Amino acid sequence: MGVAERRAREKEQRREAILDAAKEIFSRKGYQGATMEEIAARAELSPATLYLYFDNKSQLYASLNVKMLAFLCQRVEQVAGQEGLEPLEKVRRLAQAMHDVYTFDPLILTNVLHMQASQELMDLSPELKEQINSMAARALQVMAGIFQQGIDQGLFRPYHPVALADLVWSVFSGLVLWEESKRGFAPEKDYLQDTLELAIEIMARGVSK
Repeated sequence: MGVAERRAREKEQRREAILDAAKEIFSRKGYQGATMEEIAARAELSPATLYLYFDNKSQLYASLNVKMLAFLCQRVEQVAGQEGLEPLEKVRRLAQAMHDVYTFDPLILTNVLHMQASQELMDLSPELKEQINSMAARALQVMAGIFQQGIDQGLFRPYHPVALADLVWSVFSGLVLWEESKRGFAPEKDYLQDTLELAIEIMARGVSK
């Protein structure tokens, strides 16, 4: 391995270490409570070194969102790509895939949902915003493809597949925020997976002929 390749690998490893440290601090203290200095200390770096990788806290936090969205794309693509599986069963399996996205990091996901309409998102660089938007669009397109497959096979009613994908994401987002809002009153209760499976099942029956 050449010097340039080794340096590039070391840079990427350091970036991943920063993201791991940021995820821990954000999960423990939330976006507002976390500081770049704390994240640098957790990653065993100086603040000056941290700023070589990320310009500000918003950029660092958004980069965590990108990792979560990459996982979302991976899970829905796994569902869509399962050969021999009927479109109806693929729709049902979206419930588990979406719940896996939630368990990837509940706090990061919750803040992603809040961030979609926040000033922090507006302040991101055009490149980072495009990366976030393209990943979100990719996940929706994959889900829409599942519904389109069912429509093409004459199994689903001819609703607009993108609208159906939007509905899946909207139901998931709403349930995540609703369940999180109840945790302050009953932190030991977690009905997200059961409720999500029920909602997707109702939707699957609704689109089926």
